[in-house]
Parts: sequence; structure tokens; C-alpha cells
Amino acid sequence: MKAMVYHGPGDRRLETVPDPRIEQSSDAIVRLTSITICGTDLHILKGDVPAVKPGTILGHEAVGIVEEPGSAVTQFRRGDRVLVPAITSCGVCEYCRRQMYGQCLNGGGWIFGHLINGLQAELARVPFADTSIHKVPDRLEDADVLFLTDILATGYECGIVRGGVKPGNAVAIVGAGPIGLSALVTGKLHGPRAIIMIDKDDNRLELATRLGADHTLNPDKQDIAEEIMRLTGLGVDVAVEAVGVPETFELCADLIRPGGTVANVGVHGKPVSLHLERLWIKDITVTTQLVDGYTIPLLLQLIEMGKLDPKPFATHNYQPFDRFVEAYDVFSKAAEHKACKVIVKAA
Repeated sequence: MKAMVYHGPGDRRLETVPDPRIEQSSDAIVRLTSITICGTDLHILKGDVPAVKPGTILGHEAVGIVEEPGSAVTQFRRGDRVLVPAITSCGVCEYCRRQMYGQCLNGGGWIFGHLINGLQAELARVPFADTSIHKVPDRLEDADVLFLTDILATGYECGIVRGGVKPGNAVAIVGAGPIGLSALVTGKLHGPRAIIMIDKDDNRLELATRLGADHTLNPDKQDIAEEIMRLTGLGVDVAVEAVGVPETFELCADLIRPGGTVANVGVHGKPVSLHLERLWIKDITVTTQLVDGYTIPLLLQLIEMGKLDPKPFATHNYQPFDRFVEAYDVFSKAAEHKACKVIVKAA
């Protein structure tokens, strides 16, 4: 089969590799039909995630069709159309029982394209199939559900839920990439009085406006702290960090009103300064989280009901699978190509 393979920082290659095989009776082999690329894949290619070893197939977001269920798999059969989330779950360990699937103790969590071969391939082995994958309703297309595999759940769980967004809150989201935009569209479900998107890319800010942002700010053109005070009076109740660099984390800390929360979502490859000398007296909460995926069933239901529409996230589509390299080139230069999320059709 064909796959995108990591060979060290800056080195990704489209290669022919052996097909995956069932290794445990709880595995399933899934033939992937639609795949996307995540900002975390770019962090891996920068060398920010050293646990990823050369020779690993990249990727952790895909939709496909069950090709071969293992002998212990009872909830899925050959031919079932499924979404394969970034996070797998054994379903029985202490953390999985708390719905903290990202912390699974028995070999689950974020493993695709990280600790085992990932999903940017024509076929994938999915561990813990019964407790990890989700059936796709017949009337939904791949593009309706593909972004549930990571970004929508990440923006919602790690940004909005973890940040404690409540009705009437003022929310700043720093970073209008796919994760930040996911926090925007899911954050509106909680009834905030204003969501303010902050980014240096005017194209992404324009998309944020179309997706329902109340205000957009560009740090290259405006004094962000001054504008936030003008818009909110005291600062924001919740600031969602959706980039993963020191400057954006520190900006979030500067925008919070006393009693507010900084919800860190971005993947950081470098240390970040935490200015406790300024924050301690403001009763600030800082949260971190790896997505667990426990909200996928809820978000899937909202999509099926027409209450949530992820399709505008897809700005570029590629077919056949051989165009994966082109998709990476475009996604890694998102501002230049006005890209948000790319979809590669594998079948």
C-alpha cells in the first residue's frame, strides 16, 4: 500500500509499504477513504515530537471502511463505514473509565502517527476497535465527519469545555487555524456574549468572520491588549491558546480578566514563560489537555441534526492518494495558499 512516512525532521516521503495486519484480536483493519493533515503533523516534521521514530507512517485523522475486524471485535463488521479518531481507548483502565481516553494506560491514547503507524495510508491497523472507532450515519458524507476525528473535538474539549466557557462570557481565541476555528464554532454552543479571533493571517480572520466570530483582530495591525479592553471593559473571561508558541501563550495571559482562564490547546515544542509574578494576584486558572474524544458522539449528533457544519473547514481537496505530497506542500504554507484543512481522498 501507499503511505506518507516520516524519516526525521523535515523528511516526509510517499512510499510503498507492507499492508498492516491484525496483531491483537481487538484490532480492525480499515481501508481509508478520506484523510486529512493536522498541525501536529507539522510539529512532528519540525522535530517537536521526538517520540516519533523514523519509519513511522504519519497521520491521525481519517474516515474509512472496515476491511477486517479482529476475532474479538463485536461492534463492527466488514463493510461498516467508520471515523477513526486520533485517540484510541482500551475502555477498561482507570483513565478510560473516567473518559480520559488520551491517558489510556493499556496502549491507547494518541498513538497513531506517534507511537504506531498512523492513518495517512491506504490501510490502517486500528487497536481497540470496539471502543475507539465510530460508525458514520449513512446520510453523512466523509467531509461531514472527517474533522470530528481531531480538530472539532480538540477545540471543544480542550478549549471550550476545559476553559469553562459559560453563557455571557467574553472569549478570545488566539490562532485562527483549524483548531482555533473549531473552538469558535463549538464555543458558540455555550452562548458567549462575544468570541474574538486573533491571528496575523487576514484570510483566516475572514473565514472566522464567516463562521460566526463577533470580532477579529490582527496583531500586525492593532494593539491587541488595548482592543480587548475596548471590546470587553475588563479583559476576557477565557483565552484559548490555539497556536503553540511562547508569544501566543503569553498574549493569552495578558488578555485575561481577574478570575479568568487560559485554556492551552496548542502543541508547544519549546518552554514557555509563566509570569506568576503578574498572574498570582489575578486568580488566574491555566488549563492543559490532550483531546480525549469523549464529545465525538455529541458533536456527531449535532452534525447529523444540521446544528454544526464542519464542511467550510475544507479548502483544498486532492485525489488520488499520490497527491498527498502536494497536499502537504499546500497545508504547510497555509497563508500562501489560503488553506485551512485539506482532504485527501484515498478511495
